[in-house]
Amino acid sequence: MNHFLSVFSILFLIVISVKGQVLVNPEKLPSNALNFLVASDMGRKGVSEQKNIAVLMGEEAKFNLIDFIAIAGDPIHDNGVKSTDDSEWKDKFENIYTASSLMNIPWYVVSGNHEYHGSVQAVLDYSKLSTRWKAPARYFSLERSIGKTGDKCLFVFIDTAPLIDKYRADSSYSDAGKQDFGKQLKWIDSTLVSSNDRWKIVIGHHPVYADTDKAVSERTDMQKRLGTLLEDRKADLYICGHIHNFQHLKPEGKTVNYVVNSSASQSRKVNKTDGTLFCNPNPGFTLCSVTNVNLTFSFIDHTGQTVYQYSIKK
Repeated sequence: MNHFLSVFSILFLIVISVKGQVLVNPEKLPSNALNFLVASDMGRKGVSEQKNIAVLMGEEAKFNLIDFIAIAGDPIHDNGVKSTDDSEWKDKFENIYTASSLMNIPWYVVSGNHEYHGSVQAVLDYSKLSTRWKAPARYFSLERSIGKTGDKCLFVFIDTAPLIDKYRADSSYSDAGKQDFGKQLKWIDSTLVSSNDRWKIVIGHHPVYADTDKAVSERTDMQKRLGTLLEDRKADLYICGHIHNFQHLKPEGKTVNYVVNSSASQSRKVNKTDGTLFCNPNPGFTLCSVTNVNLTFSFIDHTGQTVYQYSIKK
């Protein structure tokens, strides 16, 4: 009897493990859509659900045509990397995201606060060694066509740690305080205002609005330096990480949809706050699909469940 129970327990664990690596009722995205994944707060040597989520990301990229992956900061916890030769690259990235479907699409990367504990320059330089890692600068933009419609989507990738005084004043965050955040803000402004693209999506690490027990000053700095700019320039969506849970917020009087992507490894609890439309404490990633009439994002957790989906219409 005990032997039977032991075998049953092992089989039960195997079923749970396998189930956790399968997308549950995945949605087939439109063939004319621009599709991308968002991941952030990764890099834990495969533990804390990271490996499982990596498998799910590979399954999603195999099921749907994914144009690229956007990394909204903190790909290498906890102290970034020291150089392009750092063993952290293999331990926390290359040996984890091994699905063939994740190999031949670009990963566009911006740094988070943890990269500033190491060398942000090494994060940029790794682009020269990896065919999929794309970090051309600390902040950058790109355009992508939306199917064959002739419409385009603008993506503005930004470097948020230097926008926050807390990091600028702390020497443990390497050269954050030496960055000219005024120059970056002028660049963000001019990039958004000069674009006639159908959709405008801004991606950074730190939230403008979110429920979190992190320092309030992080969000007030982001609100006064970036939030007003996003609203004035009519960005459609701001996507961030940092908080390690899923959130969708639209505070009263705001036109921008603010999305917090959960951690691709270790997550945290979350509560509703001003403007919360949805929140969930599970780890996972975000699937985004853009057509000329809809911008849809779906939160997919570590079990393969789509826990939330929302469409912005235009």
